[in-house]
Amino acid sequence: MSELDVGMIGVSEGNGHPYSFASIVNGYSDDGFQVSEWGVIHDYLREKDPSEFGFDGVAVTHAWTQDEAETECLCAAAQIPNAVDDRETLFDEVDAVVVARDDYETHLDMALPFLERGVPTFVDKPLAVDPDELATFRPYLEDGLCMSCSGMYLARELDEPRANLDPYGSVELVTGTIIKDWSKYGVHLLDAIFGVLDERPEAVSATETATGRTAATISTTGDTTVQINTIGDAPITFDVDIYGSERVVHHALRDNFHAFRRTLWHFFEMVRTGEPQIPVEHTLDVLRTIIAGQQSMDVGETIPVHEVSV
Repeated sequence: MSELDVGMIGVSEGNGHPYSFASIVNGYSDDGFQVSEWGVIHDYLREKDPSEFGFDGVAVTHAWTQDEAETECLCAAAQIPNAVDDRETLFDEVDAVVVARDDYETHLDMALPFLERGVPTFVDKPLAVDPDELATFRPYLEDGLCMSCSGMYLARELDEPRANLDPYGSVELVTGTIIKDWSKYGVHLLDAIFGVLDERPEAVSATETATGRTAATISTTGDTTVQINTIGDAPITFDVDIYGSERVVHHALRDNFHAFRRTLWHFFEMVRTGEPQIPVEHTLDVLRTIIAGQQSMDVGETIPVHEVSV
C-alpha cells in the first residue's frame, strides 16, 4: 500500500489530463493507450525515460469518470487498479483526489464533497470564474486543502526569468499568446507570467472579436504592462515574450510533461504538509483577472482586479 493513495476523478471533452496526470504518477501501459483516443499523450510519454515517472510513496489507486467505459480505458492506460462506479466510494478509500477536468462549471460540484470531508483536492484549471464559487473555494485554498493552477505556472522554459529577472533589465512589457478562449485558457499565461513577475495584476481592459478572440491589457502594481491575446482554434501556441531594456526573449512553453510533473509534486507536498504550495493571493489574483477580463468585455470598460470580491 502506498503512503498516499490518490483518486483520479472526472473527464471532460478534449482534455486528456486524467491520462497524463495518472501516467506521470503510475507509469503507463502501451496496450492500454492503444485502445484510448490519446495517442498524442502516448507519444510524449514514450519519449520519456523511466526515471521520470513516479513519486515515492504515491500511487493513483482509484479512478472514476462519468462514463464506465472511459473509466476502464483510463485505468488500463495508466495502470490504475480500481475503477469505481460511484465517486462517493472514494470518500473513505483515498488520501487525496485530483479533479482532472477543465470544464470549470462542474468544479464546485465535483470538488466540494471531498473538501468538506477534509480530503485534499487538486482541481484542474481554471478553478472557478464565478466570484461566488471562488469565494467558496477560498478557505480551502488558505487551509492547504485545495490547490489549482495551470502547469504553466511551473513551466521549465521560464526557469531562468523566474529565478532572476535582473538580466532582462527594466521590464515594461510582457506579452502572451495562447490558443482557444480567455475564460478557460487565459489562466495558462496569467499563471505563467505572474509566476515570473513581482508585480500583481491591477486592472484589465479586454475586447473580444465576433469570432471569440480576445485581446487583454493588464496594468500591474509595478511598471510592467501585460498583454494577452487568445487566437481561438489554431496550432498549439503557449508563448510568452518578455521585453526588457537589456534582453528580449521569446519563451515557447511546450514541455507539458514536466509542467504537469512539477504541479503534481507540489500537490503531493501540500497533502503531506498541509501547507499551500502556491501563494493563495497569486491564485486569487489570477482568477480575479480572468473574471475582470470577462466583465471588461461585457461592459466595454477597464475593470480593477480587486473590485472582484471573493
